[in-house]
This record gives sequence, C-alpha cells and structure tokens, in this order.
Amino acid sequence: MTTDVPIDPKSSVDAGTAEPGEAELRALFEPMHRASRHGTARSYEARIGDLERLANTMLRRQDDIARAISEDFGHRSRHETLIAEIFVTLQSIEHTREHLAEWMSPGARPVRWLFQPGRAEIIPQPLGVVGIIGPWNYPFQLLGAPLVYALAAGNRVMLKPSEFVPRISALIADIVQECFPPDQVCLVQGGPKVAEAFSRLPFDLLFFTGSTRVGKHVMRAAADNLTPVVLELGGKSPAVVTPGASLSRAATSIITGKLFNAGQTCIAPDYALVPRSARDAFVAECKAAAARMYPTLVDNPDYTSIVNAHHRGRLVALLEEARARGATVVPLGPAGESFEGSPKLGPALVLDADDTMGVMQEEIFGPILPVVAYDSLDDAIAYVNDRPRPLALYPFGDDRAAVQAVVDRTVSGGVAVNETMVHFAQEDLPFGGVGPSGMGHYHGREGFEAMSKMKPVFHQARVNGTFLLRPPYGPVLDTALRALIPRR
Repeated sequence: MTTDVPIDPKSSVDAGTAEPGEAELRALFEPMHRASRHGTARSYEARIGDLERLANTMLRRQDDIARAISEDFGHRSRHETLIAEIFVTLQSIEHTREHLAEWMSPGARPVRWLFQPGRAEIIPQPLGVVGIIGPWNYPFQLLGAPLVYALAAGNRVMLKPSEFVPRISALIADIVQECFPPDQVCLVQGGPKVAEAFSRLPFDLLFFTGSTRVGKHVMRAAADNLTPVVLELGGKSPAVVTPGASLSRAATSIITGKLFNAGQTCIAPDYALVPRSARDAFVAECKAAAARMYPTLVDNPDYTSIVNAHHRGRLVALLEEARARGATVVPLGPAGESFEGSPKLGPALVLDADDTMGVMQEEIFGPILPVVAYDSLDDAIAYVNDRPRPLALYPFGDDRAAVQAVVDRTVSGGVAVNETMVHFAQEDLPFGGVGPSGMGHYHGREGFEAMSKMKPVFHQARVNGTFLLRPPYGPVLDTALRALIPRR
C-alpha cells in the first residue's frame, strides 16, 4: 500500500539517505540470483535452523516489536500485536517445523498400466529468489509468515515493508540482519517508487499483500518478466446473519472482528446482511457487544488508533458522505466520548446506506460497519453474488441448511461459520482470495508449495513398451491402438 502522507524523517534508520534506486535494488538481487542458480539447495537441517533463529529472535524482541508498531500507529493494542503478529507468525513457524520433512520429501504418483513399470514422482525444489511486499496493517506478520514459507522451501528472499510504518520496518531490518546473511534475506525500505522498482525485478515469485488497487500495479510490473505472483488483497467481506440466528452471538463475533485493530484488517467483516425484521434488534446487540468489550475508547489501551491522519480523514469522509446523503450513523462508543484531536476513531454502524455511497463501494478498513437489511435469504445471497468476490465470508446461524446455502451458493476466498477472522489462524487451511480479492494461497503445506517448484519427474524402466510408439509404425501398434481407443 502506498501513501502521499509525509513520514517523520527521524522515525527511520534510513533518515537522511536517498531511497534505493533500481540500480541499488539490482545490486542486492543479482548475488541472490546467481547463488540460487549455481549453489546447492539448502538442506533440511539448514532450513530448520533458519526458522529456529527467526523464532528465537522474535521471542527475544517481542516487546520491541509491540512498541515499534504502537509508535507507528500512534497507539496499537499490545495484546493485538502479541496475538496477530507474534503468536500467528510463531504458529506458522512451529507448524512448518513439524511438517517440513514430510513436505520436502518426494511424493510418489501413480503410473497408468501402459507406462509401467515406470515410476512417477513430484520433487519439491526452491524457486530461487522470492520478493515479498508487505502491508502496513499487520506489518510484522504479513511479512513474517510469507518469509517462513519462502525459507522453508529453500529460497532466498527480498523484503519490502510499507512506508507507512517506518519504525517496525527498521526493526525488521535489524532482525533480518541478525538472523541471515545478506545474500539469503535482505530488506529494502522506501515509498511508491521503490515498490514499483522492486516489483520490476525478475523474481522467481513475487508475493504481495495489500490493496486491490495496488495489486493491479504489482501484477502489471511483474508481467514484463513473466514473474508469477501471489496476490493477497481484500475487498468487502460480508457477514450474513441468517434468519433465526442468535443475534447476540452474531453481533459479538462481528463487532469483535470489526473492532480488532480498529477494523484495519483485510478479513474484517466489511458489512453485515441482516433480516429486515431483525435489523433493529441486531443494532441493539452490536451496541451491547461494543459496550462490553470497550466501555471506553479514547484512553483504552485495548482500542487501536487509525494508522495516520490521511487514513483517518478518509474514514471520517465516508461517514460524513453517508450521513449527508440520508444514511443513519449509529455511534457504538458507550461513553459518548469526543475523538476530536485523537488518532483514534469512534466505531459506528451505518444504516440505510445505498450502493452509490462510498461506504458501500470501497473497502472500509476501519471501525465502520454498514448494516444492510434483506427480505429473504435468496436476496442476501444474490446481494453477495452481484458484487466482487470477497476475501472472506461469515455466515451466522443455527439452521444448518441456511448456513450451508450461503456457503454453497457464494464464492469467496475463505469462510468462517459462526465466527469472524479465525479461519486465518488455521495452519492446515490455505488462505487466499479469488478474483479481485486475490490469487494464490499460502499457509501450511500450501504455503510451502506456493514457494516451491513442485517438479514432476518420470523414471523410465529398463524394460518398457515405448518402442511401440516409435516409427516405423506397424500392425502391432494398430492392434494396441484399437484396444486403447475404442470405437463408439
């Protein structure tokens, strides 16, 4: 993600130096590229060692990580950082360590009788040099988890963090330098021009997490080198409260997901679809849930700030436009506090918004939840399907048939039933979008395979029947073909 908001030059270790240009980036890339082509693949033991060093350094510097992110945000809940940045990344490391020997092993594939006694297998190999561009909203974890899978697959890695968060970017650079030699992992900092030049490097894979708008630019830049891309994007992820669902349970989970990191999460519920007859009761349950979790907000250490003034101003403008055009804005702050002069933004519901309003057109990425009333479940499903396919979808309800109808009749990057966001933390489930919300998957085995060339290999037996397939063709082949290609 990019920004035109100036960053305090004293906040970065690169203060006073020019951003790296394309020549400097290539000077970092080329040694990695040569080593990936002419060196031997890292052993299982070396890869495990890489992961252990990263985990140990994270654990030792976890307080520094939480402090740096909080300073970049103006305030980030320490517990949110420990959960979403440290715990989730450590979980990726631990799961990978447990399964890496299995993932690295060649996998046998069956051979049709005609080609037996030949043997077929899939051999995982490192792709080479992987570029990873991270976002600002979870700046450690969304660089760290892709790095884990890239290292597990034996690759060399270049990292590009967001310029929105210079303090944690500088700290990650220190961690990288402490853990890895520069021809194995390096990190470059800078703004949009650096990101553009980074995307043009001839990586063997480019992994990007960020907005759909910027993802298009990344994919366009990568296309010149035919660099494959994994794009983890976003969009408007709906929560669908089915008829008869527990409104208390649904509201509690939806508000939890919406207000975690102040809504600055790609898989946060972006809007809620609720039966028209239950809308007012759902609003009341949302107010109650917010009051239980956040009795105050401005000075509450559990409630995170908006990352910068530019982003906060965008969110305020969405609310003002919705209100001016006839929508009802329902504040969720139980204490009625003023947020004037605060980097935080009070959470709010938006009722009766129409599709022409910004709050219904763009990914909100903040503590604002439109509530959309529907008349039938078919209408709710059609509403989702008439819009770009979301990164996540959250059906709520105890009627299994209704919930399954939502799951079966919609397409999304992932689904959590009767909960929000926690599907991301399931290491054995792949994570990724579909269409405008992204392409490619990672996490668990899928993360390892996304960073690997899963090379198919066929081993021919000494005695085999392929002589039949070579000219000059004759009656023996004709007989065989009549058996292989039956006439109807």
